[in-house]
Amino acid sequence: MEQTFLVKFAATLGVAMIPVLELRAAVPFGLALDLAPGWTYLASVIGNMIPIPAILLFLRSLFQWLRRWPWWERKIVWLEERAEKKGEMVRKYRMPGLVLLVAIPLPGTGAWTGALVATILRIPIRIALPLILLGVLIAGCIVMAVSFGVISLWI
Repeated sequence: MEQTFLVKFAATLGVAMIPVLELRAAVPFGLALDLAPGWTYLASVIGNMIPIPAILLFLRSLFQWLRRWPWWERKIVWLEERAEKKGEMVRKYRMPGLVLLVAIPLPGTGAWTGALVATILRIPIRIALPLILLGVLIAGCIVMAVSFGVISLWI
């Protein structure tokens, strides 16, 4: 049965919202569904960005609330240590560092990691959100280019 455009768009958007997978998985997913490249890019960027404002606004409060339980405390400490380590590039290069952290489509990078680092480093949302968006737009271009390179090898 032929999937409708809306189903393909929504599925691609949904994949882009998942931590770790994010845009780098959503682009090939959308293309595999035969969603047009422009719509794949748009769905991937929008989906990747949907959770970011909430992370930037509420993550610190969520961590504070979860710290009441020892199991969560260990997980939060691990995440904060990871963010501190990833944040070294952001500290060194400042705003371009956050864009690069998000723009390089490799494991351990991306919008979720960028939002975590921005939260840990106390970068205001008015600064972090546009930088993360720029990184996501760049990552989308890179993943689209790589995906088309791989597709052309198969054809």
